[in-house]
Amino acid sequence: MNSHDEKRGHRIDDDDPFAAKGNIVSAFDAFPKAKPEYVTHTSSGGKWTVAMTILSLCLVWTELARWWRGTETHTFAVEKGVSHGMNLNLDAVVKMKCGDVHVNAQDASGDRILAAEALYRDPTNWGQWVDQRGIHKLGRDTHGRVLTGEGFVDSTTEEGFGEEHVHDIVALGSKKGRWGKTPRLWGREADSCRIYGTLELNKVQGDFHITARGHGYAQFGEHLSHEAFNFSHIINELSFGPYLPSLINPLDQTVNSAPEHSHFHRFQYFLSIVPTVYSVGHPDSYSSRSIFTNQYAVAEQSAPIPENMEMQMIPGIFVKYDIEPILLNIVEDRDSLFVFVIKVVNILSGAMVAGNWGFRLSDWIKEVMGRRRRNAGQSQGMLGAKGGDDEE
Repeated sequence: MNSHDEKRGHRIDDDDPFAAKGNIVSAFDAFPKAKPEYVTHTSSGGKWTVAMTILSLCLVWTELARWWRGTETHTFAVEKGVSHGMNLNLDAVVKMKCGDVHVNAQDASGDRILAAEALYRDPTNWGQWVDQRGIHKLGRDTHGRVLTGEGFVDSTTEEGFGEEHVHDIVALGSKKGRWGKTPRLWGREADSCRIYGTLELNKVQGDFHITARGHGYAQFGEHLSHEAFNFSHIINELSFGPYLPSLINPLDQTVNSAPEHSHFHRFQYFLSIVPTVYSVGHPDSYSSRSIFTNQYAVAEQSAPIPENMEMQMIPGIFVKYDIEPILLNIVEDRDSLFVFVIKVVNILSGAMVAGNWGFRLSDWIKEVMGRRRRNAGQSQGMLGAKGGDDEE
């Protein structure tokens, strides 16, 4: 009898969902569980679960993309140390014969650099370089959109802000650049000159210019006829610092043409150079990767020159550059994998809590609305019953 009662009592305790079970530690359980027979699955709960799952996946994907892209920070500082030299990388085509052009550089310290001795000059044909699809005027492409050196996201974008990131720049910048070969003439007339190479300059304010033979600096030799002047030019590369052809500069792939029958024309470019360091990872960390280069902003001015003013204004191509006394640090950093996992857990936890509260709120609203309908139905039924009794 007692054993039967004990078994019966034990069976009753097992069936009772509110009975105390286990040892004393179970009283502190923050994750109570219910038996499956006491859990009810509803269609509204299923809808909320699907919605929260989709939302969680979207948030996790967004966080993964942000983590993979990293965080980019731009900071300015006074450049530490003093460097005395700086490279100028040039690849340009001038619509004049190589023997008719002179290339020189002069800086604020008074040093004159005979650039023609340091740069290569190859005869070429203008028609081999001009292509309206690949060459654009300064500041705009063939569609007239403003160029910022970042590429275009789609055809409707007005400015060229694209998807290039610091880690792409560092990866491409680590590759050593080489100058491309000049196309063969294949029987065409050599009406132009390709000037390319690296020129060592003093790291001070200066100017780089291309003028006609016998014009500009005082020199021996015959002056070139004014009818042979044509300073239309294509700039394939103009950069300062290490030669990194993968980095896009404002003057890369630009063309400027002198008006027809305008032999006396002066092209001027005013450059403001900013020393720049691209870094992946914090610069003080052991695994950081960095490249040093220079960025610049440019303003262009071109105008014809009356022949009677040749002594005051010399026709040609003039690049005037000034170096800013600051250093731009562009750092791309990303959280550690552990921090990323913590953020994902927080996203999922927040989505679950929000979904639970949303389900409870919607269920409460549904219950309140149903209660009001029942009360309204009962009131109508009582009035109808009273009317029926009066008729009797």
